[in-house]
Amino acid sequence: MLNRLIAPPVQPLASITLPAADVLSLPNGSRLHILRNAAQPVIRLQVVFRAGKWYDTTPGASVLTARMLLEGTRTRTARQIADEVAFFGASLECEQGFDRATLTLYCLARHLGQLLPVVADVLTEPTFPETELAQLKARTIQNVRIERQKTSYLAAERFSRNLFGADTPYGVVFQEDTFQAIPRETLQAFFQQAYSFADAEIFLCGDVGPAQQQAVQAALGSIGSASAPVNEAHTQADSSGLPLAADYVTVPESIQSSIRIGRLWPSPAHSDTHRLQVLVKVLGGYFGSRLMKNIREDKGFTYGIYASVTPREHATSFVIGTDVNAASTAAAIQEIRHELQLLQDEAIPAEELQTVKNYMAGKFANELSTVFEQCDKYKSIVFLGLPASYYTDFVQQIQRVTAPELQQLAQQYLQADTMLEVVAGPKK
Repeated sequence: MLNRLIAPPVQPLASITLPAADVLSLPNGSRLHILRNAAQPVIRLQVVFRAGKWYDTTPGASVLTARMLLEGTRTRTARQIADEVAFFGASLECEQGFDRATLTLYCLARHLGQLLPVVADVLTEPTFPETELAQLKARTIQNVRIERQKTSYLAAERFSRNLFGADTPYGVVFQEDTFQAIPRETLQAFFQQAYSFADAEIFLCGDVGPAQQQAVQAALGSIGSASAPVNEAHTQADSSGLPLAADYVTVPESIQSSIRIGRLWPSPAHSDTHRLQVLVKVLGGYFGSRLMKNIREDKGFTYGIYASVTPREHATSFVIGTDVNAASTAAAIQEIRHELQLLQDEAIPAEELQTVKNYMAGKFANELSTVFEQCDKYKSIVFLGLPASYYTDFVQQIQRVTAPELQQLAQQYLQADTMLEVVAGPKK
């Protein structure tokens, strides 16, 4: 009989290799990446441009441009676009991130050819209608006003400004007046500059057969020209000259405080990156982490606390974040510093380290369960300029890393006096 008091044995994760993508260069300069998996008759098409926040010509131009693409073209209104997509049971959306903007279509494989004209229309003939633009600005401003009533939003906003610098796109703070004043002509100019197929990356994954591949090549491969776009990047983020003293954002009458502690971090291409992921996971990367056990379970200061690494194309950041009762703010910060110091002073016990390794291996395997998730991993390799063996190396290195190595990394990267601190809460 199965004894449910005994956990099943943990099997080591074998070497992981992402499915190989077929990469085709299209006549207009874009690249088509194809990952095939016929398990389900579904396809995801993503067209990705260097049109994220990093390339803003005016703060807010990139997000408005991305959100306006589906608000009407020369031949279709926003309602017609939505109705045509819905008729085929598909979804179409455009998202703007810190580095890229992505138009994403999900549909059944047999409907792709009928939906590609809509995709091409959205990416070539947007009209940025004034009425819809005004409504979008009003909604965005109202959403930000609501978010700025939250200590968590204010702490994250100030932390990004201090970490990356107020003059870099990663650190720029939303200004309502500037955002409201952006004219339609600015969006048209940004669209012409940033949404160029000359260096676009197109990802087609799922049940892709010859018909679907040929349809995408025909619909998107001849848009625009192969001339290189003029897309000036900003300077790299650098917090070396910023003060390390704690920064406080006052939120009158708040009963909680939000804490953000962190620093710039080695990029994913750095030789330490995989081992550092293990260290961060031990500190605060899962429910059984040290920060959770100390600050949530032992002290009862918070419902949750995390430590995470966020890689972007021009900078990578490490941050510890939590929301606590305002009266517990100083004590929570002290306990965070204590956990940082403990990782520097003492080697991680073998059992704890093995638990984290097992957790990371299992979570990683689970993140590769669908072709869409596999494609997301592959996109990271493309955009961050990583070697094809990146994820295979990840699995091997987390299995091999030792406690003394992690202690040495903690001494190098987790010193509290190299961290920026931000607190948003009631008056001190």
